[in-house]
Amino acid sequence: MKRTIQRTLLCLLLSPPLAPVSAAQSFEVAEASIAELQRAMTEGRVTSKALVQAYLDRIQAFDARGPKLNSLILVNPGALGDAEALDHERAAKGPRGPLHGIPIIVKDNYGTKDMPTTAGSMALLGFIPDEDSFQVRKLREAGAVILAKSNLQELASGIVTISSAGGQTLNPYDPSRNPGGSSGGTGAAVAASLAAAGMGSDTCGSISIPSTHNNLVGLRPTKGLTSIAGIVPLATTQDVAGPLARSVADLAVVLDATIGEDPADPATHLQPGQTRPAFLSALRAGSLRGVRIGILETLFGDASDDAEVLRLVRAAIEEMKREGAIPVPVTIPELTATLTGASVIDLEFKEDLAVYLSQNRNAPVHSLAEIVEKGLIHSSLEATLKRRVEGKGRNSEEYRAALNKRAQLQQLVLRAMESQNLDAMVYPAMRRRPARIGDPQLGSTCQLSASTGFPSITIPGGFTADGLPIAVEMLGRPLDDAKLVAYAFDYERATHHRRAPARTPALDARTSPPVVSWQARAAGVTAKFSFDPATSELTWNLTVPGHASLATLHRQSGGDNGPAIAVLSSHPFQTMSGSEMLGNPDREKLLSGSLYVRIVSGSTGELRLPVKPPAAP
Repeated sequence: MKRTIQRTLLCLLLSPPLAPVSAAQSFEVAEASIAELQRAMTEGRVTSKALVQAYLDRIQAFDARGPKLNSLILVNPGALGDAEALDHERAAKGPRGPLHGIPIIVKDNYGTKDMPTTAGSMALLGFIPDEDSFQVRKLREAGAVILAKSNLQELASGIVTISSAGGQTLNPYDPSRNPGGSSGGTGAAVAASLAAAGMGSDTCGSISIPSTHNNLVGLRPTKGLTSIAGIVPLATTQDVAGPLARSVADLAVVLDATIGEDPADPATHLQPGQTRPAFLSALRAGSLRGVRIGILETLFGDASDDAEVLRLVRAAIEEMKREGAIPVPVTIPELTATLTGASVIDLEFKEDLAVYLSQNRNAPVHSLAEIVEKGLIHSSLEATLKRRVEGKGRNSEEYRAALNKRAQLQQLVLRAMESQNLDAMVYPAMRRRPARIGDPQLGSTCQLSASTGFPSITIPGGFTADGLPIAVEMLGRPLDDAKLVAYAFDYERATHHRRAPARTPALDARTSPPVVSWQARAAGVTAKFSFDPATSELTWNLTVPGHASLATLHRQSGGDNGPAIAVLSSHPFQTMSGSEMLGNPDREKLLSGSLYVRIVSGSTGELRLPVKPPAAP
């Protein structure tokens, strides 16, 4: 790029406003950056109202239909009106800043005074807080449109995003797998371009894990850099909040708009000599050159199920090295023992939730115990929430021990960084791929940042062989957030690991991507196929002369025979139909013409019929 992104946005802000265009004009929002959206509005090619409508169309196509991601709990009924008002303001006064008219999704534990805030719990359905959370207020002041509120793991208590208020959210890269959590609704929605960016919260992994599973960039900021006031708490000592985005530049724009001191959150008050970082101005090529990055071997592990992800993470570190970073192996022998028992979630949750509920006059419940006793929770959360009801609280010896471990952990990390003159530490954001829906999700490394309060950034690092995203995490010193964002920007610029989900492509004339249909014939066999790119569903209808005894769907292996991936029929038939949801590898095989149907028939013997669409959808 000839200009930095900062200069581009400054030019947009200084450009005179042009007359808005009709909302009916088409503008492609899939994978569009905030800078591109802002430029289009400044140049009069689109309005904020038209952008909102374009994202609403995508929500209908992919969240409610198609792969049915189920990433959102509520779409803001006033979003179009809010956008129209911002369009009028732009025409009269010009834009407020880079977020003017930009549609944003917020996690449904962010308080909104004009919409319900459920935190994913049926216990809070219909609950409208007395006021906006601090960060929602900052977004509105910056001119952002609050487009929708996203699903989350119920009460932010887990990492797979299932809740009694919103159900199970699916991963747009493979709907059979979870999107991470607890901010998984935000992660899935942003990955699928249902908004320009989204807001999450993080107590341990709730930004980093959805960022990993959805091929996004996310920052868990230094504790106190962003306010948590007005967000339904999990554990205020560890809670932070911030954006998830498809690019580092988008992340920086939202961070600059939402950080700041908040009288309602004492953690946001900086100490003398401390400076709050600026993000957009920190983005520049070459930021990794000469940066000493500690490879934190302690967090890599050696489980065989983690091997593919760990190999990709080490390859990502080599990519950083090619950009001038200096990798330094680091081992902290005491790290694992110190991390054990340093989390305060089980000890703070019931108290912090009770305080939050008591501060809102409209709260329909008053305590975690009441929620659990009334059965107002998803069954998968029962054991976790019952355990947290029994938490011993801040006056316990366990709590004092946890705080002591947190202090020890901070010193351990700082000593390790200082002894080797490190600028950051790097490790897998997750050691394991997204788990299948219903299976436990293992492999998290979230506790290092969560239990120190130090900032960490999650950066897309590539894909597994079956098309699932992996990520690298970088940890820095307190308030080194902008440095981490700059390192991520340089790495992103060099590698371009971001890839849009194939199941949520650009819409054509505001409709879902078209289903592709075709026919194949051979030796009297007639086959009709259709493929839905939004769901990866392959449908077939087979007619054979006489009767067939077996039909199976196969994957080619090196252009030759390959293994069966589905049994179409194991009973005699003359005509039969059915469908199969294809996973990522077999979807790619289909599009490359590497699937075939094997038919065993008394009249034709064994027949191999290619399954090849006429053109890749």
